[in-house]
Amino acid sequence: MGLGGRIQKLRIDNGLTQEQLAEMLSVSRQSVSKWEMDQSLPEIDRVIMMSKLFSVGTDEILLEDEEIKSFRPQEIHLGSIYLIARDFEKSISFYEQLLSMSVSTRNCGNKFAEFYFDNKCLALMNEESLQGHHYEDGDYKFVLNFWVEDLEKEYNRLKALNIGKMTEIQKVNEGYYYFSVLDPDNNVCEITGGYHLLEEEKDE
Repeated sequence: MGLGGRIQKLRIDNGLTQEQLAEMLSVSRQSVSKWEMDQSLPEIDRVIMMSKLFSVGTDEILLEDEEIKSFRPQEIHLGSIYLIARDFEKSISFYEQLLSMSVSTRNCGNKFAEFYFDNKCLALMNEESLQGHHYEDGDYKFVLNFWVEDLEKEYNRLKALNIGKMTEIQKVNEGYYYFSVLDPDNNVCEITGGYHLLEEEKDE
């Protein structure tokens, strides 16, 4: 959909005729018609007026959807909160009593257990079974797990920002890739998401 089509859609979605929009923008109906048929372009001040009138950003008027996505940072979502447990069974018992609920799931044998409440997940991770998760040595036992659509894009974004020490993108198993970045107190923020190996990486 071109610029004219986006203007027309916004106008129709807001229940306006060409005449009404023209009056609001102090232009002729013919001007609006030419915009919508891609025969002419609105001046930038009119684009700004339409942005305010339709309560959208100017980029939603001027750019294609794919162009908008490429300029906007992708959303990052909180997945799980991990607590790394030295005594795994004792920790499960503690949180079952604290939360007054049984453990929701126990996955991968004794690797981790999950409690689901308040629409979030508290996961206990067995310190003895963390192969594939290369956390730094230290006193912290707390990990925030986030997920994004494009893991490599997020990796490159954070690397360019240089906000903390980072690992490389690592593979836990097929379909599960992650990297970690440390906050100023050396707490781990683990980022997971969609990742596509290059052919040369697959062959290594």
